[in-house]
Amino acid sequence: MADPKGFLTTGREVARTRPVAERVKDWNEVYVPGSLLPIISKQAGRCMDCGIPFCHNGCPLGNLIPEWNDYAYRGDWAAASERLHATNNFPEFTGRLCPAPCEAACVLGINQPAVTIKNVEVSIIDKAWDSGDVTPQPPDRLSGKTVAVIGSGPAGLAAAQQLTRAGHTVAVYERADRIGGLLRYGIPEFKMEKVHINRRIEQMRAEGTKFRTEVEIGRDVDAAQLRRRYDAVVIAAGATVSRDLPVPGRELKGVHFAMDYLPLANKVQEGDFVAPPITAEGKHVVVIGGGDTGADCVGTAHRQGAASVTQLEIMPRPGEERVAGQPWPTFPMLYKVTSAHEEGGERVYSVSTTSFEGDEDGNVQALNLVEVEFVDGKLTSKPGTERRIPAQLVTLAMGFTGTDQSNGLVDQFGLELDGRGNIVRDADFATNVDGVFVAGDAGRGQSLIVWAIAEGRSAARGVDRYLTGASELPAPIRPTDRALTV
Repeated sequence: MADPKGFLTTGREVARTRPVAERVKDWNEVYVPGSLLPIISKQAGRCMDCGIPFCHNGCPLGNLIPEWNDYAYRGDWAAASERLHATNNFPEFTGRLCPAPCEAACVLGINQPAVTIKNVEVSIIDKAWDSGDVTPQPPDRLSGKTVAVIGSGPAGLAAAQQLTRAGHTVAVYERADRIGGLLRYGIPEFKMEKVHINRRIEQMRAEGTKFRTEVEIGRDVDAAQLRRRYDAVVIAAGATVSRDLPVPGRELKGVHFAMDYLPLANKVQEGDFVAPPITAEGKHVVVIGGGDTGADCVGTAHRQGAASVTQLEIMPRPGEERVAGQPWPTFPMLYKVTSAHEEGGERVYSVSTTSFEGDEDGNVQALNLVEVEFVDGKLTSKPGTERRIPAQLVTLAMGFTGTDQSNGLVDQFGLELDGRGNIVRDADFATNVDGVFVAGDAGRGQSLIVWAIAEGRSAARGVDRYLTGASELPAPIRPTDRALTV
């Protein structure tokens, strides 16, 4: 146990963010650099080292949280990093981007603020990089087997790293011009600077993983070619089909999917554009969708100089405390104020968009909405609540509906899909096609980064066993496992 009295004597303290007026003028991460290390040992000391650590149940990776909390409390950063990497390939990603279901399941959280697990995690890995404790781990010998991984998001990268370290020759195929998937182009720079991806890619290259960018399987290379060339294939292409909003005026210029808007801002930071082709500068911006992707659009619009930003959510406003129907240790639906929301804008709940209005040139100018409520379990419009708000840029951030089928990947492989558009797999993450496996959102559906990494690690074990007859790789989850929710 770290500090036997830590949770009694030390209050919860989280990473400090830079002043809003300062951070909206740049794209750097919102946190004050170096602000965690002076406080993190005491924060780690709040861990109770429970007899049954429910944080393990909240985290699909099975992170050894009490162990690395103890090491962080004692200042043994190398040991903390080793324990952290024992279950997680990319803790610098999850420490910045995961919504921390582990904290929701923290036993201390029953009647006190939970341990700042996420802050401890990111402190350990950042310290490990600074200290040179993160080094390549190439395999001792090669198996002679080859694996293609389709997609370079967190699931694909995790699967690739595990399989490379197991001795297989792995090539990762990415249809974009840079490696990282949604980590690269879907996550704004102010949430995670891309240096964190770049140095992981260099580590993986040093271990032997090969990367092929601007190659779309199904278009540039067909499935038959890939299967002839490789002994196994892992599909980690994500669930990238955005949910649309089929209302009058949807075709107007200025109405975009979030994933058409956000990548362009990131490409400016990569040096591809001086200014993004789609910008919020000087415009009234409406973001439809109240989740994390919507918040990313809000923060991006602030930095681009929007005249106003309004975020719409069809569901009611969540409460600020757990309700009886969401008891510990499940992940509660709470009102969340992200760094983007701290920066301004309006959030409107229980409303549904009915149409868009445009000018004579076909540019969107306004949005019509109506308040909604649940009646007998169904969302119903409330008469007399219709209103119109200005909207010169609209981003649709309403989630995703399945893996992309337009490029031919699904049909060419002959993959079986379930009713939600996800690729069907068995207990070993294998599809109905021999030697073809699936990991991440392509098989699970839209989910969290921590589940994607867990899927990649688990699918790697299935591939390794398929190739060699046995495997010592860990498999933290089964395809049927689901988050600890109600």
